[in-house]
Amino acid sequence: MISCEEAATICNKTQYKEASFLEKIQLKLHLLFCSTCAMYSKKNAQLTNLCQKANLQNLTEKEKSKMKQEIRNKA
Repeated sequence: MISCEEAATICNKTQYKEASFLEKIQLKLHLLFCSTCAMYSKKNAQLTNLCQKANLQNLTEKEKSKMKQEIRNKA
């Protein structure tokens, strides 16, 4: 069985659709026996859902560079 630390890593990978089939099975098995990790996984899924519903936008690299330059100019 995997450790709680490994379960958290797989949970995060699952959130970004990066976990393998075997990792997902290992995680499901771990969650059956570990209520702490099960709660973490549930909260992680809720956070993912909220972020998707919020339709968050990322800045482009150009926009980030412009903001950094503006901050430097004001300092």
